[in-house]
Amino acid sequence: MKLEFEYGQGLMAANLPDTTDIFIPGETVKDPPCLEDVYAATKESLLKPIGMEPISQLAHQGSKVVIVFPDRVKGGTQATSHRKVSIKLILEQLYAAGVAKEDIHLLCSNGLHRKNTESEIKLLLGEEIFNSFWYTHQITNHDSEDPAAMVNLGTTGRGDPVLMNKKVFEADLPILIGHVQGNPYGGYSGGYKHCATGITHWRSIASHHVPEVMHRKDFTPVSTHSLMRSKFDEIGMHMEKCMGKKFFCCDAVLDTYSRQIAVFSGYAQELEPLSWEIADRRTYVPWAEKKYDVVVFGMPQSFHYGNGMGTNPIFMMQAVSAQIIRHKRILSDNCVIICSSVCNGYFHDEEFPGYREVYDLFQHNYNNLLPDLAQYGEYFATNEEYIRKYRYSYGFHPFHAFSMISCGHIAEMNTAAIYIVGAQEPGYARGMGMKTRATFEEALEDAKRKYVGAHPNILALPKAFTLGAVHLMMKEETYNRVNEGHSHGCG
Repeated sequence: MKLEFEYGQGLMAANLPDTTDIFIPGETVKDPPCLEDVYAATKESLLKPIGMEPISQLAHQGSKVVIVFPDRVKGGTQATSHRKVSIKLILEQLYAAGVAKEDIHLLCSNGLHRKNTESEIKLLLGEEIFNSFWYTHQITNHDSEDPAAMVNLGTTGRGDPVLMNKKVFEADLPILIGHVQGNPYGGYSGGYKHCATGITHWRSIASHHVPEVMHRKDFTPVSTHSLMRSKFDEIGMHMEKCMGKKFFCCDAVLDTYSRQIAVFSGYAQELEPLSWEIADRRTYVPWAEKKYDVVVFGMPQSFHYGNGMGTNPIFMMQAVSAQIIRHKRILSDNCVIICSSVCNGYFHDEEFPGYREVYDLFQHNYNNLLPDLAQYGEYFATNEEYIRKYRYSYGFHPFHAFSMISCGHIAEMNTAAIYIVGAQEPGYARGMGMKTRATFEEALEDAKRKYVGAHPNILALPKAFTLGAVHLMMKEETYNRVNEGHSHGCG
């Protein structure tokens, strides 16, 4: 059969055996139905929050309110996107409670991602909200490297550092807008993951986006009962204890196209298991009837982290790992990945400063495995020029590359080989430990000879990085979500 996979700005064709199985999120297995009236459902969740009083009782005249919304990496930009709908309704309720417009601030929770531009924020929030708050400087990006904008809250009971945005810490009512969407890092976005990654500091993130957490057996395949997820919850609850108040969350469970399936508002600790229960029905898909020896997909040049993600070799390895983390339940122990990428040496240094230097370092000084680079994390994270680019030039924070490296090694841990096909500068892929071939067909024939035999089970994943992904399981498998206990403590 002939299939096409993402490749640079277009597609690359592959002739695969007719026995190849194909999975496309939202098409092969339909999502649960999305909400018919997102405004009505969101308003109802806000009026009847879980484990908290409604906004009308939490805010009043003189209250300082900060609404934290996710950056451009996830969540959709359509007219009825969760950001636009929920923030509009929250503002209505705040005004009705007597809160003055000048006492409301909107904060983009970009974390270590690059700051979002004016045009991007307008796209995320819509013109009405943007015009009401942007020109009075009431919409800002989180800046984890501005000492005046951060507060140090000591450590969790486990000893993880907790630093958070000062505006959020000082708010009378801190509100988190979250997206409950399948994520290889801890199962789902939203909930406490939002504050633990979006409004904190690289030292906090270095407590969980590191090899000793990400290379554990509870991390792959993805689940909500990993050490990483526990750390997210512990950090978020530590913030709440030190603030002396709860975050008011408004989280939407999203489908393949970032449309709302359900909306939950209230206390994150009680909200998470309820939203996850709905999200599990869409995200953990019991579909496969056999284990797969070969997985085939493609990378566009630009996807969720930004332009160059499908050509920057560190990101390429991370993206391969993300597919393995999601789908490990249906992969054979010696599986092979075959992925198209133009792999042309485009790091996009302006958006991803530090990545080229980290890649070059991997080629030298006895760095044989990606985890060997972890020892340089603090050196890069404190590089003043890279920090200036994060603060003032829309660049990713320099520690971000190290969280990607920690993820990237998971591909090597769980595969017999990774082939990049169609590379224009194949040395970059080989420098990450990946094999290179000109075509899908050549890579498959080589894999048959060396790793998987003459008749492998093949899974094709068209649109792997252009649609909201799922986590595939064996057909008879049931995903049993485990809720671990939460630790408290304010250092």
